Amino acid sequence: MSIRRLPEHLVNRIAAGEVVERPASALKELVENAIDAGARRIAVRIAAGGTDLIEVTDDGCGMSPSEMALALERHATSKLPDDAIDAVTTLGFRGEALPSIASVARLTLESRVRGEEGWQRIVDNGTLEREGPAALPPGTRIRVESLFARVPARRKFLRSARSEYAASMDVMRRLAMARPDIAFSVEHDGRRVLSVQEGETGPERVAALTDRALIENSVAIDLERGQMRLGGVASLPTFNRGVADHQYLFVNGRPVKDRLLTGAVRGAYAEMLARDRHAVVALFLDLPVSEVDVNVHPAKTEVRFRDPQLARGLIVSGIRRALDEAGHRSVQRPAESALAAWQTEEDVRRRQQEEAARSPSFFASPPPPAGWTMPRYEGETLSSVADRRPEYLFAAPQARAETASAHVPSGADFPMGVARGQVAKTYIIAEASDGLVIVDQHAAHERLVLERMRAAMAGSGVKAQAMLMPEVIELDESACDRLEARITELAEFGLELERFGPRAMLVRATPAMLGGGDVTGLVTDVADELAAYDQALSLKERLDHVAATMACHGSVRAGRVLSVAEMNALLREMEATPHSGQCNHGRPTWVKLGMADVEKLFGRK
Repeated sequence: MSIRRLPEHLVNRIAAGEVVERPASALKELVENAIDAGARRIAVRIAAGGTDLIEVTDDGCGMSPSEMALALERHATSKLPDDAIDAVTTLGFRGEALPSIASVARLTLESRVRGEEGWQRIVDNGTLEREGPAALPPGTRIRVESLFARVPARRKFLRSARSEYAASMDVMRRLAMARPDIAFSVEHDGRRVLSVQEGETGPERVAALTDRALIENSVAIDLERGQMRLGGVASLPTFNRGVADHQYLFVNGRPVKDRLLTGAVRGAYAEMLARDRHAVVALFLDLPVSEVDVNVHPAKTEVRFRDPQLARGLIVSGIRRALDEAGHRSVQRPAESALAAWQTEEDVRRRQQEEAARSPSFFASPPPPAGWTMPRYEGETLSSVADRRPEYLFAAPQARAETASAHVPSGADFPMGVARGQVAKTYIIAEASDGLVIVDQHAAHERLVLERMRAAMAGSGVKAQAMLMPEVIELDESACDRLEARITELAEFGLELERFGPRAMLVRATPAMLGGGDVTGLVTDVADELAAYDQALSLKERLDHVAATMACHGSVRAGRVLSVAEMNALLREMEATPHSGQCNHGRPTWVKLGMADVEKLFGRK
């Protein structure tokens, strides 16, 4: 087979495969062109997620008729006045976008330079259909219709209109976040779905595009190291999400997706966030163009740093310093010698198995004899922890401990010991026969609630508790779409939802075993779980993730004062519940410090 030069139309289609992967890719290229043209207002219209229509209108510098003809040729651009491709400062520079899009769609290009007449060129799948005068204000309007309509092999690989719409909105959020000095508006199927005004501050723009509450729950980042400078906002550790879809990185004003960001943010929030929780961050990294290569990906979504470790260190240090200076540190890092003295549930289980022949072990004990009942002392009931009734919620004692009205059992009677008090309204201190047990009340109860939900799902389902007043939860349209598609499955968990407009869900009932709580947080986290796992996991795995999310919201929260009876009830239920040694996120629910180790800490041994 001889080598031949490919025809121009085939070259353009091959290039389109790299640049125009989906409607969101075409939208990104067109909006970047508008930004590079100096636009102050950019209006976008899309239909069917962008597969039927993408229209971008800007008030930039515009193009003359001769420039429009040149712009539709491959590798023709105004953004490289010389050959210094390593010093590019614009978002686009390859000169491939317009001809690539025009080769796989019907493209209408209209433009007008201030003081001159407007002009129009229409290209249908690589063929110039017509050109002539056009009436429009100064600027440029580009209309892309029927993307991949004549390339069925590409069109059949596109996802649903909802998925393509979600991808397009993600592109618009990132570009709008990068340029708070520009006004952006987006219409989808004739409905306004995004609108931000020019002149906003960086934090205001980030909050407008993510969560308005971020302004009050974030810290500003400003750190300079050498020729690198890092700015932006980072959420407090307590303001987090179930998936990392709200983490944004901008390098010299260019939105990029980089694994460097994920690892650096996780390192910055180490020991402050659970492994399945993710901070909300928008980081703006500015550095000399010679220190970063933007020409490593056809769609320009990735960059390569000359010194990636320096960039990562700057991100970690910037976030940590901002959190520390604001006085919002979530944890104090204990000394390694103190940590080494503590025993986790796995350590204790291993030792108990070795001593099983000499002493009974809860974790590996035979079933109790018929008729045996668990001993309790007066005032102690499992329902005090399991049932979250109003009198239980609001009548909590304000002291750390209570005087027992009956004989307090010794720690030898129970593997988890008996409660002696509470520390920081978060940790239960219990005395066992061989040491001290510290229990994270939220993590422990979270596991107990999850196991109850699993048992209920295996039976007749989770009972729902109707809300006196249905609550309206505002979410992104794509999140509402995911919830609406799973309404039947969520109802089996006792969460009854109803679509309430394009960007809201109506909550009519919540799982009865969760009681009253943060309904907004519950629905938001369930939507995040569906976004992360809906397509990748089986139905059973998806339901397990949703159950874990609901259990987290239905558990006893850190910061709540528990009575001695309630603390002991929690300990007794932990003894009777499988997998109670770890919470739903893999963290230990309790640790033990042996008496010998306590004596060592005080110099007695």
